[in-house]
Amino acid sequence: MFDDLPPDLARLLTLRVWHATWLQRIDTKIADLQKREAEQERGRKNRPQEPDWIVELGIGNGRPPIEVHVGGCYAAGKRRRPVPRDEARRLLTSGVRACTHCKPDAQLRILD
Repeated sequence: MFDDLPPDLARLLTLRVWHATWLQRIDTKIADLQKREAEQERGRKNRPQEPDWIVELGIGNGRPPIEVHVGGCYAAGKRRRPVPRDEARRLLTSGVRACTHCKPDAQLRILD
């Protein structure tokens, strides 16, 4: 039998307190990580659905639309707003540029 524990009571009690402290720290860390993962999952579930079509807006008076994107396009700028399908079609047919990366004109079947 392996008996590598300290032979006296004082050191055994100290070792017991030390291990109990570590177990408490570990349990606290586990609980914190579980809480964080649950919050992240709740955030993923409550995230609003991505729009199907995005219009990128320009700078200036009235912020005119400058480009139409498919929802989730990585090339869409920060000045944007979601639009319904019909408005995306109307903007593209009225001359607003289509994104060259996501090609919303092809997905909306608008030919030049």
